[in-house]
Parts: sequence; structure tokens; C-alpha cells
Amino acid sequence: MKLRPDEITSILRQQIEQYDVETDLAEVGTVLQLGDGIARVYGLESCVSMEMIELEHGVTGLAFNLEEDNVGAALFGDWEQVKEGEPVRRTGRVGDVPVGDALIGRIIDPLGNPLDGGGPIESSERRPLEFKAPGVIDRQPVKEPLQTGIKAIDSMTNVGRGQRELIIGDRSTGKTAILVDTILNQRGQDMICIYVAIGQKASTVAQVYELLKDAGAMEYTIIVMASAAEAAPIKWMAPYAGAAIGEYFMFDGRHAVCMYDDLSKHADAYRQMSLLLRRPPGREAFPGDVFYLHSRLLERACKLSDELGGGSLTALPVIETQAGDISAYIPTNVISITDGQIFLQSDLFFSGVRPAVNVGTSVSRVGSSAQTKAMKKVAGRLRLELAQYRELEAFSQFGSELDPETQKALARGERMVATLNQPQYDPWPMQEQVVAIYAGINGFLDDIPVPDVPRFQQELRENLRSEGAVIKEIAETGDLPDELAERLNKEIERFKERFHVADEEAAPAP
Repeated sequence: MKLRPDEITSILRQQIEQYDVETDLAEVGTVLQLGDGIARVYGLESCVSMEMIELEHGVTGLAFNLEEDNVGAALFGDWEQVKEGEPVRRTGRVGDVPVGDALIGRIIDPLGNPLDGGGPIESSERRPLEFKAPGVIDRQPVKEPLQTGIKAIDSMTNVGRGQRELIIGDRSTGKTAILVDTILNQRGQDMICIYVAIGQKASTVAQVYELLKDAGAMEYTIIVMASAAEAAPIKWMAPYAGAAIGEYFMFDGRHAVCMYDDLSKHADAYRQMSLLLRRPPGREAFPGDVFYLHSRLLERACKLSDELGGGSLTALPVIETQAGDISAYIPTNVISITDGQIFLQSDLFFSGVRPAVNVGTSVSRVGSSAQTKAMKKVAGRLRLELAQYRELEAFSQFGSELDPETQKALARGERMVATLNQPQYDPWPMQEQVVAIYAGINGFLDDIPVPDVPRFQQELRENLRSEGAVIKEIAETGDLPDELAERLNKEIERFKERFHVADEEAAPAP
């Protein structure tokens, strides 16, 4: 059988057309220098900032410094095994993290690996660690309240959905306790909570996890953990991973709150990385862009416009001060970025005021626009009365004779401080907070001994719950009109008569 030349030609042409060689082009560089979790890599000319790179032994890196002849990268994983001269490959993707509903109820590290022993996280979606914050046109004003369940905060330094409210104070003044109470209070509020632990002891985070799990709060909570034992790059990455996870819910039209505990340790980790990368140090050895480090993170929290779905991401950053100095470098930076701060003072804490909120220094720049009408009505006078009480308290220590008006203001202030005191892990619903503060500012507590005020408020709360109608109406309408206030007055007076009787019966016979 003879093959004609034109047949051979057509077969060859067909073979050539169908021939497909799989080419694998990868840009490969070499490790020049290695130490302290930082690698200098030669040969990655097209590498972009924040790009993930792959090294040997399963180690990954993040390109930070793009210099003329080398790339400075922070390494994640067992970097001690990497040797100089080993190959480094580009991945072609910037640092990102898995996001989505699969993360709810889990503890993860900033790279998205599970830390709770609960099996792999099945999530198809990823979001970049760094993402440009929505612009002015894409946002709307903060006007929906985010209830923390803490009377002192919801009444005076209230937080709105999409706000950035700083919690600042010394060590052991109850900063994490406020975050945990806020998470507990989000049950049934259509809110996803992301708790980012930066440089915390692993045992502390385990305690928080157990507490949230026992209360059923892990059903809507994600914990991102970069423990104290982790290297600086992991700690640097943690809050950005938290923000990326929160943004997924925000752009999905849902509501999320991201808590960064705490950004002081985050700034310290960034300083360590920057000095190792030989970036020039500035004030307190922090690099010059330490302000931008936090501003680009916290600007991502906002309330989106209705056209974009109306979702929100609220940020509650924490800063630890040294000896109450809120004018130090990092505290002033973060105060200037956020929409207000809750300042916890150690001497108030040790004198038994819990939460130890300093009314004079704490402020919410969103103000009453993110409060319910009922809370606005009762909380308007509260801040003023408490500030006056603190002034008069200092004055009264001189032991001079006080006129009746001053004595009355001091007595009222003492009772309001007792009303705002609140045990840990016991958040109050908005309507019960309104009733407690209403009773205080309208003089119902003036003749109740100060030690009995917490018991009075607790029993009044239980009594109104059983009575039901007034509390229910405040909860449904979010308002306290004059007619409802009259009914509330009668209920409190009726309860007060019974309270005194119970008090006298309980007292021992003389």
C-alpha cells in the first residue's frame, strides 16, 4: 500500500495542530541570606509586594521589601530548615486567607489553618489580607446601635454598627472582659463576631473559647489566634486576616464585629519585622509607617451604602497603656484613627467600679445617632451627672462643710455608679438598661442605701420581666414616650414599696 505525499502532508499538519506541550514556567530565585524569620532572595525580578513565595521544606514567605537586587521576605513555618542557596518560587498570588461560613465556630491561625483539632476547613472562597477600604460614596453614616449589653458603655460611649471604638487601658483593667460580654450579647442579633487574639497566652485564648462555647456564643463567633509563642510575621498578619474574614460578611450584606486584642502587641511585632528587614527606625524605634499600619486596617470597618447591600463591619481595637499614659506614641495614633475610645482606669478598677470606665476621658464620636430613642432620653443627663459627681467627690475629700445641694448630688452620683456597676458575663438587654438608668436619674434610688442599689436593680429587673408589658413595649418600639414613662413610674413605685417591706423583714431584730 502506497501513501501519497499529500496524505502524509495532511496527517503531519493535523498532528502538528493537535500537538500541545504543557509548559510550566515558574520564576525561581535563590535564598541569599537567612536569619530571624527573614530571608533575602535573589532572582525574583517580577515579584510584587505582599506576594506569597514558596521555599523548600513546606515554608512559605511574604514579600515585604522589593529592593533593587533582592527581595526581603518574612517567613512562615519551620524556616530554620531552609538553607542559603536553596530555590525560591513565586506563587503569583498575594497573601490571602480563606473566608466564609465554614469558619464560624472555629479557631484558626492567620493563614487559615485550624487550631481546634476539628478537621480541615472546607472553604472555596479566599480574600486578600490587604484590601482597599471602601470610599466615601460607598459608605453611609453609622446609625444602627451595636448593643454591648454593658450599661456604662451603651448609655454613654455607645457603639454603632460600622463604627471603630477603641478600648484602652492598663494591664488587667477588664479590656478583654468587655469584648467577651459584647460577644455574649450578640446572641440573636444577626451579628458575626471575629475575635483576633494577637500575642495572647494560648491558655487565655482557650479560656475565652471555653467560656463562649459554654454560653453557646461560638455558633456565631470565629477566633483568629496568633499566640505569644508565634513569630512576628504571624502576629503582624492576624488582624488583617480578621478584617478580611469580616469583609466577606460585610460585602455579603451581613453584619460583623472584629475585635483586635491587642494592637499594642501588633505594633511591637511590626517593629520587630521592620528592624530585621533593615527599614529605618523612627520614634521609639517604630518604623515611619506605623500609623499607616493601623489606619489601613481600621479604615476597612464601615457601614456600606444600601446599593452595596447595607452590610457593616465594626472594629473594636484594644490598646494596652503603661501606667495610664494615653499620650504615648501608639495610643495617640490609634485614638486619632478611631471614632472614640473607652478608657478603663486602674484606680477605678481597684476601687470596685466594674467596668472601670473613666467618664471624662471616654467618648463616642458617633454619639446619640447610634442610640435608640429610649436610651437617648435617659442617658442624656447621665454623663453630666456622673462628671459632676467625680468633680464633687474630689472636692469633698477636703472635709469641708457641704451644702445640701452638693450632698444631694454626691448621694445621687454614688447611686448611679452603683447602678452602672455590672458583674462580668452578665450583659443586660437595652430595655432593662433603660429602666435601670431611668430609676436612677429620676430619684427612685435616692432613699435606698448604696449597698442595696445592685439588689434593688436586679429585683426590679426580674419584677418588670414577670409583669412584661412595659419592658416589652420599650423593646419593640425602642422609645419611651410620656405615657409609657408614667406607667413605668407606677411600676417602679409599686415595686419600691414591696422592696422596703422585704428589706425590713430581712433585717435582724434589734
